[in-house]
Amino acid sequence: MPKLKTRKAAAKRFRATGSGKIVRRKAFKNHLLEHKSSNKKRKLSKMVVVHESDAENVRGMLPYL
Repeated sequence: MPKLKTRKAAAKRFRATGSGKIVRRKAFKNHLLEHKSSNKKRKLSKMVVVHESDAENVRGMLPYL
């Protein structure tokens, strides 16, 4: 059986938790931050679990996750 290649772009964006769930970073925290409240920016800093309908697609890109 040949080795499977990891999609490097996905590897930089997702990681697995101890229980095997996939987590991602939230969007909208890269630029244009001046008008966003500190509270909003703090909430955007948290990691969030990938939706179950997208998780299977992500696992396909990361075979050894």
